Amino acid sequence: MPSPIPATRLLPKDMFPCLDIGTCSSPLTKHPVGTHLQVPVQRLHGKTASRLWSTVIYWKEVRALLPVGSGGFGSVYKAQYLGETVALKRVKKSTKNKLASRQSFWAELNAAHLRHPNVVRVIAATTCVPPDFGDEGSIGTVLMEFVGDENLQQIISDGAQPLGEDRWLRYAADIARGLRFLHAHCVVHLDIKPANVLLSSGDVCKIADFGCSLKLDRGCEVSAISPRVSHVGGTYTHRAPELLKGQALSPAADVYSFGITLWQLMTREQPYTGDRQHVLYAVVAHNLRPSVRDHPVFRSERGPACRSALARCWSAEGRCRPAADELLPLLETLRAPR
Repeated sequence: MPSPIPATRLLPKDMFPCLDIGTCSSPLTKHPVGTHLQVPVQRLHGKTASRLWSTVIYWKEVRALLPVGSGGFGSVYKAQYLGETVALKRVKKSTKNKLASRQSFWAELNAAHLRHPNVVRVIAATTCVPPDFGDEGSIGTVLMEFVGDENLQQIISDGAQPLGEDRWLRYAADIARGLRFLHAHCVVHLDIKPANVLLSSGDVCKIADFGCSLKLDRGCEVSAISPRVSHVGGTYTHRAPELLKGQALSPAADVYSFGITLWQLMTREQPYTGDRQHVLYAVVAHNLRPSVRDHPVFRSERGPACRSALARCWSAEGRCRPAADELLPLLETLRAPR
């Protein structure tokens, strides 16, 4: 089943605070009741721990929570942890859909065991919060590396910042590398969009916010969406037609979203205007896509190559879209002749 934790185990009986009141554990590994989950402290640049991320958070080491942003299922804070800057995400309860908000928390951990320069790194996660950090509306907390204060949507919207060919191609290549890595490990993100791509101080893109993600069955074969996996969705402007229709999903859904994101990098515009329901219907029924006619990039010498690449990425049929490992060669075809 394409879920990090089956829905029947979202609140398992063996979820309990550790004996050390400074730490709390999440039920990602079975362990007998009454024992302490032994996970070494993971220094960010210190000694190597026995695993890539921790199921305990040493709350006494958390300092200075500063709000950074919020979304449908959570709020993100900038904090200090073990002497380093981190991002702390609290996944909140949804009064309208409690199951979806719980699944969103577990989905955040789908890529926790993976490490790649273009994917935000998870440091620790827990479902237990001590009283002095308490938030009655919170389901769980995820500690991640702090990438920076900007995302791609902000860069696109900020007309004062240049976004020439070399820069948008480099950003697109970063996203493509991240997707290639995720798909190779059978993780589909399902909410690729500029706002979910963070920029580091070194101007490197990192894919963030895995709250809609799924871990596919072994072999990355297409998996049908279970009625109990209710958090699948993402942002409607970037959502693949097969997801809008409630059909089976595959990594090709991320490639569709990548195509919409690539168009935004090229044009610095929003994909659609008008009523949400009209857009949803038109994408499915009339093959509506962002315009590839009016912007200067499509009237230039490389315009035909840009239109062709986008058409492949956002094809209505997932099987007609390029795989993630084909995206980098595809981007090379978009470079203007020198």
